[in-house]
Amino acid sequence: MDKLRFAVRKFEPFLRAMEKAWAAYQALHPSNVAMEFVPLDLEELTTAFFKDKGLYNGDWDIVHMNTDWIARAYDTKGLANLDLMLDQYPPEEVERAWPESLQALQCFDGQVFGLPFHDGPECLVFRKDLFDDPKEQRRFFALYGKHLEVPKTWNDFLSVASFFTRPEDNLYGTVFAGYPDGHNAVFDFCIQLWSRGGDLQQAEIPVKLDQPQAVEALDFYRSLFKKEGCGLHPESANYESVQAGAAFARGEVAMMVNWFGFASWAQIDTASDVKGKVDIAAIPSTEGGMSTSLNVYWLYTIPEGSRHKQLAYDFIRFAVGREQDKQLTVEGGVGCRYSTWYDSEINRMIPFYNKLAELHDTARTLPRLANWPQIAHIIDDTVIAAIKTDESSLSLLTKAQEKVNTWIG
Repeated sequence: MDKLRFAVRKFEPFLRAMEKAWAAYQALHPSNVAMEFVPLDLEELTTAFFKDKGLYNGDWDIVHMNTDWIARAYDTKGLANLDLMLDQYPPEEVERAWPESLQALQCFDGQVFGLPFHDGPECLVFRKDLFDDPKEQRRFFALYGKHLEVPKTWNDFLSVASFFTRPEDNLYGTVFAGYPDGHNAVFDFCIQLWSRGGDLQQAEIPVKLDQPQAVEALDFYRSLFKKEGCGLHPESANYESVQAGAAFARGEVAMMVNWFGFASWAQIDTASDVKGKVDIAAIPSTEGGMSTSLNVYWLYTIPEGSRHKQLAYDFIRFAVGREQDKQLTVEGGVGCRYSTWYDSEINRMIPFYNKLAELHDTARTLPRLANWPQIAHIIDDTVIAAIKTDESSLSLLTKAQEKVNTWIG
């Protein structure tokens, strides 16, 4: 019996959706082929792909690839070019299926190396039941002399986070994913930088950390973890994004800056304690600044080492169709097709789903560099050092820039 091996980003809704997609595919195309789904965390995925050479040695036939790693995978010739298969057997409605923002990062020299799997830019996720509660509104006004509103600035964000922090009720104002995995803290740092008018790229320098806005961004982020009264969930330093999203779904958090997918998951999952009580808004900015979002997405890709590329593509082609993209959303992921974003049934279940297009309008992307994972870990180490030490942000960022220069020089 032939068998396909699929490295799946570890998240229960993803696994459920993939298993159902395979069952539906087999029902339409019966065969003796088996599919082995292997759920892996972020670090396990990168180890399997690069350290263990899984993209090259035939270990995998389909992999969930994060756009953070796509340049490295391409640069090391780890992914199959999909162009010929796309031309011969294009996905359903391929020319109007996805926005350009979900098709750019996987293209190199006009060639396509992946198809969109899961999306959902970062946004402010909040419990509308708390914000709409008249008692909470009266209490907030009595304390702060202004109306309780979803925060638009970081100063207001801190006030609201502090207000909703009630450890005796296992409720905290916010949660950040501070686990040092080279992803979450890096994303949060970049959002803080962008919301202050900064940019990682300066002229011809692809990554510049020793700049005033970066110092402000790091100072703010470290204060969340180090100062009392900021309303931060006590497990923030140990949580990655999935765990932070789970804490929100358990009703332990009033609001968080996290991926759109965790908002939709908490809104519809039967195990969520905040089911039906979730909404999203733009990420706060500095006073007079502009809100921004981050677009990092997941792809279906085929490793160059796979010995079953055509069969793997046939399943991917099926999985990115309208029905399966919608099913992914029903399970708690985030479909990538326009058809899913504006589907009437989906928007009855998740009333804020049609806001995805707005998020993409302000979403930015990280530098597409083959050595970005190494640079990201430098930034990650810097953020963690800021949380754990008293060394000045400028000093930390200057040292980080010296290390970054060895990778971009």
